[in-house]
Amino acid sequence: MNKKIETAAQAALSKKAHEVTRLHVSEMTVVADDFLICSGSSKTQVRAISDAVEEEMKKQGHEALRVDGYQEARWIVLDYGDLLVHIFDDEDRLFFNLERLWSNGNNADIIAD
Repeated sequence: MNKKIETAAQAALSKKAHEVTRLHVSEMTVVADDFLICSGSSKTQVRAISDAVEEEMKKQGHEALRVDGYQEARWIVLDYGDLLVHIFDDEDRLFFNLERLWSNGNNADIIAD
């Protein structure tokens, strides 16, 4: 796992994100090399996870190219070019189930439950 993914994952975990998972998707799309997917139990927690990831990534010299969904805080996406960080509330994570859509059986790493 590269340093960028580790930084984002540790920042998310610092705000008690759960089901933190990395999907390596470079062979499936040109959008990114990896997705980091995690969940929060409330809009407040989802925003806090997003803020922590942005802050820690910025300390490492990585600015988000784009942030989507912050206001609604149901599904926030932080775009770091080769890494997309998806932060869901629990309900939307179950509904969209990115792991099912983007997993090929051997490209997922569960970082924390």
